Formats: sequence, structure tokens, C-alpha cells
Amino acid sequence: MAEEDQVAVRVAWLYYMEGLTQDGIATKLGLTRLRVNRLLGEARESGLVSIKINSRHESCLRLEEELRSVCGLREATIIPTPESPDLIPVLLGRTAGEYLSKHIETTRVRGVGVGWGATLREAIRHVASGQWPEVHVNSMMGGLTRGLEINTFETASALAARLGAQCSYLAAPLYAGSAKSRDTIVSQDVFKEAFGQIAANDVALLSVGDLSTRSLLVRYGLPKDVPVAELRQAKAVGDIIGQFLDRHGKPVKHALNQRVVAPSLEELARIPTVIVASGGENKAPIIAAVLRARLLSVLICDEQTARTALKLYQALAAQA
Repeated sequence: MAEEDQVAVRVAWLYYMEGLTQDGIATKLGLTRLRVNRLLGEARESGLVSIKINSRHESCLRLEEELRSVCGLREATIIPTPESPDLIPVLLGRTAGEYLSKHIETTRVRGVGVGWGATLREAIRHVASGQWPEVHVNSMMGGLTRGLEINTFETASALAARLGAQCSYLAAPLYAGSAKSRDTIVSQDVFKEAFGQIAANDVALLSVGDLSTRSLLVRYGLPKDVPVAELRQAKAVGDIIGQFLDRHGKPVKHALNQRVVAPSLEELARIPTVIVASGGENKAPIIAAVLRARLLSVLICDEQTARTALKLYQALAAQA
């Protein structure tokens, strides 16, 4: 082995195996720090040193990059899928709460829109407490007529309390009795003001719902005159802010979409940062749909679900 190679091996060993600093290696071997730095760089480039991350998170990091490049996301945060499905909203909620906290601390935020659901309830528990009196938190959709602690009103008020922020609601049912009733509701001045605040949001924290029996919207939120079978027949795979999409990310042709008290999907897409935090294999089709529709800029999801959603997304893209 050439002398230079021997020096490179020793430098690499001391740095990677024994944990010496570059200054420490330079002193020990009588080299300049610049030469130590150069030898370490060459060791990586030549293959003398290879680094492997032995962690479940390595595959998550690779998947995040693939989601960003393939789906056009600004950011993706993927966590390992836990063995128990019941832990998915807990773990995703923690991640989403920490993400929102960092976003508010590092970005000039005036308006935060929020949806509802188990994942978002957990997220708010992990939002850092603070005093942001200039921030306005608002619910992005009407509420359920049956009281739940994960209703839109409770979610918005809990987030506002954590942030020390202002708060307002869409004080109406999620679904009006008809499209005409919906138009009458939103034409009132108080609702025009509420929708104006939603349009001014800098960030929205949302979840998506599927059509399985696990869905809280299916169990508690659908009007009695709309059986879930009708939505399936209309090719719906799930909803975002109460509006049902097909697998291509297009709103399905069902009257319920004209009854929802929520901003339109076009208005949602104009919000600068839309964070969707959802997981579980049952939600993979609706996650793929909102990715196709370009309705989000940040995805927070578990690995298994995100991988399935990406495959669905790519399959649809190949058919287009």
C-alpha cells in the first residue's frame, strides 16, 4: 500500500472509528488540518469509507425525497409505521404539532386554518404553548351536529388557546340541507367575513377521511339522507374539508359536495402552506387523490401508507 494510502486509512480510522476530531488527528499524525480534511473527502469519494445508516428511518428519508420529487411536495415527513394502527394518529399528531410549532416560530404567520379529527386533536396537544396574539386561528369547515371533542369548533379553540391567538369558527353545520340552503348560509355577512379570514390564511392544518367504518365523518357527520353507498357509487375514495374526491383527485358528481359549508378546493389550493397529516392503509387512496389534485404542500404520514399512496399516484400518472 502506498504511503499516501496508508495515511488516508489511518486518518479515516481515527476519525470514523475512534471519534477523534480533525484537529486531534492533525496533531496526532503531524499533519495540517487542511490535509486531514482533504484525505477524509478523498476517502469518501474513492470508496475507502462508506457510510450506512442502520435505522428504520433511512427508508423514510428516501421516501420523503421521492414524494417531494415525484409529487411536487414542498416537504414530506414520514414516520415508521407502528405495529398497532391505533398508534398512527398519536404519532402523526405529535409530528404534525411539532411541525406547526416550528413553522409558526420561523415564518411570519397571520392566519391558521384547522380541520378536525383524531390526528389533529393529537397534533394540538403537541403544539408549543406561546403568545401569538396577532395570529388568527379559524375552523376551515362547519361542525358536526353531534358533539365530539374532535369537532371543528373544539379543535380551533384548543389550538388558539395553545398559541394565545385569536379564534373564529364557521358556526354552521358541515353540510346544509341543500345546495340552496348552503348558498343562503354563506351569503350572510358573518359568513362572508369568516370565509374572508380563511382566504387570508397563511397555513392550514388538515386531515383527510376515507369511506371505511373507521371514518369519523362516515360514522357521525354524513347527513341521514346520504348513505355512504351513494358516495362509493359516485366513485368517491374519501374527503378533504368535507368534499369528496375520486381517485384522480376530482370532486365527485354528488349533490353533497354542493352542500358543504367550507371553502372550495380552488380556494384551499391558494393557501400558501397546506399541511395534511393522515395515515393508515385505509387512507392511502384519498392521500393519493389529494396528491393528484395538488391540494397540499406538506404531507405528514406513516411509511407504509405513504408508500402505498405513492404507488397509486404513480399508477394513475402512468395512465394519464
